[in-house]
Amino acid sequence: MSLPHDLAARALHALDPEDAHRAAVEAMALGLGPRTRADRYPILRTQIAGLDLPNPIGLAAGFDKNAEAPTALLASGFGFVEMGTVTPRPQAGNPRPRLFRLTEDDAVINRMGFNNDGLDAFVARLARRRSAGVVGANVGANKDSADRVGDYVAGLTAVWPHCAYVTANVSSPNTPGLRGLQERGALEELLGRLGETRATLAARHGPRPLFLKVAPDLDEAAIADIAGLAVAHRLDALIVSNTTVARPDTLQSIWKGEAGGLSGAPLFEASTRVLRAFADALAGAVPLIGAGGVSSGATALAKIKAGAGAVQLYSALVFEGPGLVARIARDLAARLKAEGFGSVADAVGADRR
Repeated sequence: MSLPHDLAARALHALDPEDAHRAAVEAMALGLGPRTRADRYPILRTQIAGLDLPNPIGLAAGFDKNAEAPTALLASGFGFVEMGTVTPRPQAGNPRPRLFRLTEDDAVINRMGFNNDGLDAFVARLARRRSAGVVGANVGANKDSADRVGDYVAGLTAVWPHCAYVTANVSSPNTPGLRGLQERGALEELLGRLGETRATLAARHGPRPLFLKVAPDLDEAAIADIAGLAVAHRLDALIVSNTTVARPDTLQSIWKGEAGGLSGAPLFEASTRVLRAFADALAGAVPLIGAGGVSSGATALAKIKAGAGAVQLYSALVFEGPGLVARIARDLAARLKAEGFGSVADAVGADRR
């Protein structure tokens, strides 16, 4: 059923990468994507941070920055989808070209720079949603903000009533200085402010899980600091990880030297290594969501066995098309059964036991 959609996605490769991405979002928003049941395989049902998921395969932030197609994306088989990153004020992002396909490497480099329509448009679209499904909102700071922590507080406040969970993105490499918010002192201030705001919002609108998305380019000390603060400030999950500024020697594409964050297959090993380090540091105290190079049932299961309770993907859709979600679900279900696991939860951290 998904083959025509996948062929159409590959045909978009004739376009500039950003134009192709825009066309893909618009097509999904019009309901032209594949349709498959996210709950087709009972073995994939799971929970993370109190969220009931029909399967653990999520869409990472970045595909649908402006919350234009969450319902259609859920209908393509995702267990949950994350909209954004959204900033308080609209911003154009960095100059084009800013998105590059590294076809030989099954990878993407982007330096988009949080281009989005702003909170007002984002929230208006989410507020019009009437269908079920787990939709998260990923919030960030404007490039020229004088108070970046204040931007995260504004984002949290605006999206809270209209989504299932909120992710604070402090790990994009494409907004100068943003990754500095992962440093201990800055992160402590951010999480403190978000915690105060969260308590007020929960009393008014009900509780929501709060996630933090971190970079793969972290050393042991940074991992220990972030893990400690995640526990102290009662974060509900960490998403590990965002794109990397590293450039593996294995890259073949002519675009490999472009500035920006690298995602896709070359990120898999590094991001899984950092995921495993967070799993060791947290020892189950905070759930983990694994992102970076997920493109198959095998890579999804590897993340889960390294300690992730769920996974996210985006770049693989560029090369495989939206039918990939159903294929990963089928493959993951088969692999769990073949390895003797009765559920996703049974497999979480299996390689660390």
